[in-house]
Amino acid sequence: MDLRTVGRIGRPHGIRGEVLVEVRTDDPDERFAPGKVLITEPGASPSDPAAYKVPDRLTVEAARAHQGRLIVVFEGVYDRNVAEALRGVLLSVDSAEIADPTDPDEFNDHQLVGLTAVTTSGETLGEVARVDHAPASDMLVLRRPEGRTSLVPFVKAIVPEVDLAGGRVVVDPPEGLLDL
Repeated sequence: MDLRTVGRIGRPHGIRGEVLVEVRTDDPDERFAPGKVLITEPGASPSDPAAYKVPDRLTVEAARAHQGRLIVVFEGVYDRNVAEALRGVLLSVDSAEIADPTDPDEFNDHQLVGLTAVTTSGETLGEVARVDHAPASDMLVLRRPEGRTSLVPFVKAIVPEVDLAGGRVVVDPPEGLLDL
């Protein structure tokens, strides 16, 4: 099973078990729809054995947008103490459950992660480590050969080509972008 992270549970919101979730997917309406079952990060249980044990899966009961994040209620999590025990837990789905987009210019995050980033002249820039979803545009996070990371806006003007079959993305960075 190839897991794809779709969110991370943050702090509790209120006293009834609601939690803030940092979204890490391009389709939160689908991933956090009521009834969806999400896989939790293995070993995410607190170190205290008497504390609440994080289950292997959590089922979404309700979700709503709140200041750029989601407020989510999971089945069986109805008080603040249990919600607090979930803080930091990563939420994932099996990539086999994620349908490929029908638009040829649209990609799922898991399709981009691992691709080699090259310039228009063929120079290797690094590897796509993850995709960050920023308010203005999605950002490709490149793991550079020298060990640092670079952020590349995932827009047609800067990333003119995505070659899934060839395992690469072509990047045409403006002057200084990769030096930030």
